[in-house]
Amino acid sequence: MSGDRKRKLRLSKIYSFACCKASFKGDDSQIGGKGYSRVVFCNEPDISEDGVRNFADNSVRSTKYTPATFFPKSLFEQFRRVANFYFLVTDTLAFTKLAPYNDAVSAILPLIIVIGATMVKEGIEDWRRKKQDTEVNNRTVKVHHVDGTFKHTAWKNLKVGNIVKVEKDEFFPGDLLLLSSSYEDAVCYVETMNLDGETNLKLKQGLDITSSLQKDLNFQNFKATVKCEDPNANLYSFVGSMEFEEKNYALSPQQLLLRDSKLRNTDYIFGAVIFTGHDTKVIQNSTDPPSKRSRIEKKMDKVIYFLFCILFLMAFVGSIFFGIATKDDFQNGLMKRWYLRPDDSTVFFDPKGPAAAALFHCLTALMLYGFFIPISLYVSIEMVKVLQSIFINQDIHMYYKEADKPARARTSNLNEELGQVDTILSDKTGTLTCNSMEFIKCSIAGVAYGCGATEVEKAMGRRKGSPPIHEHDIESEAHNIRGSLDKKTLIKGFNFDDERIRHGHWVNEPHADVIQKFLRVLAVCHTAIPEVNEDTGSVSYEAESPDEAAFLIAARELGFEFYGRGQTSLSTFELDPVSRNKVERKYKLLNVLEFNSSRKRMSVIVEDEEGKILLLCKGADSIMFERLAKNGREFEEKTMEHVHEYADAGLRTLILAYRELGTEEYKEFDDKFSKAKNSVSADQERLIEDVSDKIEKNLILLGATAVEDKLQDGVPDCIDKLAQAGIKIWVLTGDKMETAINIGFACSLLRQGMKQIIINLDSPEIQALERDGDKMAIAKASRQSVLLQISEGAAQLAAYRGSSQKAFALIIDGKSLVYALEDNMKNMFLELAIHCASVICCRSSPKQKALVTRLVKSGTGKTTLAIGDGANDVGMLQEADIGVGISGVEGMQAVMSSDIAIAQFRYLERLLLVHGHWCYRRISSMICYFFYKNITFGFTLFLYEVYASFSGQPAYNDWLLSLYNVFFSSLPVVALGVFDQDVSARYCLKFPLLYQEGVENVLFSWRRILSWMLNGFISAIIIFFFCTKAMELQAFDAEGRTAGKDILGVTMYNCVVWVVNLQMALAISYFTLIQHFFIWGSIFFWYLFLMVYGAMPSHFSTNAYKVFIEALAPSPSYWLVTFFVVISTLIPYFSYAAIQMRFFPMYHEIVQWIRYEGNIKDPS
Repeated sequence: MSGDRKRKLRLSKIYSFACCKASFKGDDSQIGGKGYSRVVFCNEPDISEDGVRNFADNSVRSTKYTPATFFPKSLFEQFRRVANFYFLVTDTLAFTKLAPYNDAVSAILPLIIVIGATMVKEGIEDWRRKKQDTEVNNRTVKVHHVDGTFKHTAWKNLKVGNIVKVEKDEFFPGDLLLLSSSYEDAVCYVETMNLDGETNLKLKQGLDITSSLQKDLNFQNFKATVKCEDPNANLYSFVGSMEFEEKNYALSPQQLLLRDSKLRNTDYIFGAVIFTGHDTKVIQNSTDPPSKRSRIEKKMDKVIYFLFCILFLMAFVGSIFFGIATKDDFQNGLMKRWYLRPDDSTVFFDPKGPAAAALFHCLTALMLYGFFIPISLYVSIEMVKVLQSIFINQDIHMYYKEADKPARARTSNLNEELGQVDTILSDKTGTLTCNSMEFIKCSIAGVAYGCGATEVEKAMGRRKGSPPIHEHDIESEAHNIRGSLDKKTLIKGFNFDDERIRHGHWVNEPHADVIQKFLRVLAVCHTAIPEVNEDTGSVSYEAESPDEAAFLIAARELGFEFYGRGQTSLSTFELDPVSRNKVERKYKLLNVLEFNSSRKRMSVIVEDEEGKILLLCKGADSIMFERLAKNGREFEEKTMEHVHEYADAGLRTLILAYRELGTEEYKEFDDKFSKAKNSVSADQERLIEDVSDKIEKNLILLGATAVEDKLQDGVPDCIDKLAQAGIKIWVLTGDKMETAINIGFACSLLRQGMKQIIINLDSPEIQALERDGDKMAIAKASRQSVLLQISEGAAQLAAYRGSSQKAFALIIDGKSLVYALEDNMKNMFLELAIHCASVICCRSSPKQKALVTRLVKSGTGKTTLAIGDGANDVGMLQEADIGVGISGVEGMQAVMSSDIAIAQFRYLERLLLVHGHWCYRRISSMICYFFYKNITFGFTLFLYEVYASFSGQPAYNDWLLSLYNVFFSSLPVVALGVFDQDVSARYCLKFPLLYQEGVENVLFSWRRILSWMLNGFISAIIIFFFCTKAMELQAFDAEGRTAGKDILGVTMYNCVVWVVNLQMALAISYFTLIQHFFIWGSIFFWYLFLMVYGAMPSHFSTNAYKVFIEALAPSPSYWLVTFFVVISTLIPYFSYAAIQMRFFPMYHEIVQWIRYEGNIKDPS
């Protein structure tokens, strides 16, 4: 075991903040107060402080329904939709005498089918969630029972206070207090992928007092009481204390193991259950994602309401006319409508009560005209969107082979929104770039090393017409000729070439001692874990960031190889400048002062073999230069000059420095640091930061590193194509302004000739105020400065707007953005920004990213898309209309919060310009067609009502009314929504401006919607009047019989089925075999149904009994009427479409002409 443990220690992680144990009584003054009232009796799960157990059980439920609530809750969800509720009311009335139908079952069947299909879908989804819950709840873990024995127990039976034993590669069943582990000092290594998406291991450490409890039998008589904070959602904090053997010990997040984390690189741990089930931090964090609905879906609701208004208006007007006619029906013993028997009528046709008759007729009409509302629209759209998402997921052109990652539509609700994006807000690092760092240059002791050209420098050279040349490149040219001729093996993370310091040549440099210290900082100041390949002896690194891994690789290649880490030591092989041989060095690790976004630096405190205590520090230039000692600024001017050069070249820079600490100084710091670390209070982090801040001063500057984060493949071309599509692109990054600008040029976001409007707070006046430290004066001056710069920018735009088409780019830094986003200024800032072709926000925080996204979304009222890859992008992704996550190297947190996940930024081009355009066009056309076919059908019913003196008699058989929307007209429109293409994918990419049809919403504007409705009214009028005039007052067949209501109704219905399906054929741009099958299949099924239904007994088929076989099929006039009515009905649409295509073509029609003419000229 000891040998195995040694190997594991090499893979382990260092202590967080300090290698000291929390073994003394801390500041637990908050325990017992509000928010800190939880008391847990360890190893006594059935005992509670007040005798009442009010802890949650450990079973979890993510399902929306239970068996008892599924039907009522699911039905409630369905009938919240106004259309469904309307049909429920009318179908209930169908069982009364008001109904215009003979068979009420036929009326309610379509609603049952639609609601049933949706409920089945909901049920299947919830059943899958239930299966996942059951699997999790039935996982087992070893739980202490009696006499030191541990038995496997289901997670759902776990109780607060239980002692559990979790073994390697198992998940933690609840939030546990770490007591001990297979390591003597109670450390363990945890993977938190399920919590935050991060793949790097985290170290946790139990208290020293419980670290010896390493055997099962040790827990036979173990008793302890934990008092801690109440359940909350903060993953990174834990405040509490443990009373053990009559002493109190402070607890921190280092002792808390969170549910759904996994134990790694540790054989086992023992822990006490603190939080269970829905009290655990991970489930407290599992809030529902924000509900997002597309603009088309919201507009569709308005159209449905508009149709309801038409429906009620028709019913109201018809009822007035019916009431007037009923009042005059029986006068002086004469009956005008004798067939309604007004002399013997009670309510519905009673001339003595016309008002009541009109009211009842209105209710009847509302049932009859309900076919104006497309009952199957919602379920059809849901089905189509799911199928569209499958096509997005399976698109081979968005599959990233290198990482084996396809595109993944995590929700299908927003497919059509992809075709309407006006503004893209993008992160930079890991989104536009690879987040795979390469060490390319450095500045040591004021001398610049490294001669490689970055992508930004190459782009700058192309803009200027010549490659960039630096002084130090010329100096080192002679040295590099020989090195460049050598056959070099490419090393990931290392693209550095300078013979002055490679291959040990640095020992000959004038400042060799500074170079040695510089490389030592690279090799020692980090939190990485080395992994040694036992076969080859090569070392690789598991680092918290790509930058850190690049530094370690650079140090290794330049002679300082970090190869081992113990719990309190670091081991390196270093090139000795005297002997020129590699020697092994060991450093005692005393403290780690970790990096965070506010500190912008990290430090380690180590003791070398000579007993010197060294503080090694690396951080951002904005922080580090102000922390230098007076005698540590020897190389400051040159280093700053090089840092600016590196920023101009698009490189990420860090400053390296060190200082030597005295024994007494370190002891004083360590005491304060340990006290701060072990304080049990909400401001623990601030106390730690204050102590760290005092020691990280008076540093001696060594130099600066420069790493390149290369652009992802295809990013410049993708951005260029999106810009051609008229999409505005904003980049929100934490980089310096110079770096962001140059990256902007490299990726085509900024272009030659583009006028830059730069807003920053670097004026001498504000810098002077910052030196004085008057915060009120700084804020006032900064606010005025930003306002002035925004006004000047707006004036520049106004000056150029009338005379030139010059493109503008807006660049603003994080400090200025604070004021630009204030309520009284944000509208001015937005007005300026939306008139610029590109916008770059530098040094922006995660909160600022989300605020900018919200401002653009609410201020423009247009569709916004946010794209990012890290946890700092989550707010931005959730705030935007569409969130796209890049499944890169910063974990999966952005992907888990996104609507769509892709592996590379370049796939955004195809996602928007191809799938977005297609989905927008398909859904828009599909909805318009639904309204068309329902109005065509419903208005023929109204016209027949007018023809029949508003008697409430339907023109069609009951079952024909019910099955129209379900079987005879819905499947072709579903095929349209899934397969139709106005132009091919190649032409979508070749003509990106085609995308503007979606941004301007020309395919789902009120004009287009109303034109389709008008087409429906015209079709209904032609069908009704042509059919009635062709059949009345003349013989229908060879035997001289005239057409009755039944024959007229079936003939009209037949024409409607033909017209709406052939109208679909005319509207389709891209035929597939499936579309042919559905269109012609619907018509064929109509005839098949008519024959089968008509052959049924007359008491079931009623007035459709053998109407087709005996009356219609043998009659030539039926076929002639069908032919001429269908052709006549389609002529208006066909004529309009032909004239528009020829003289007023839309953009996609122009592209179709180009494609057609190209095919004529070049058949190949």
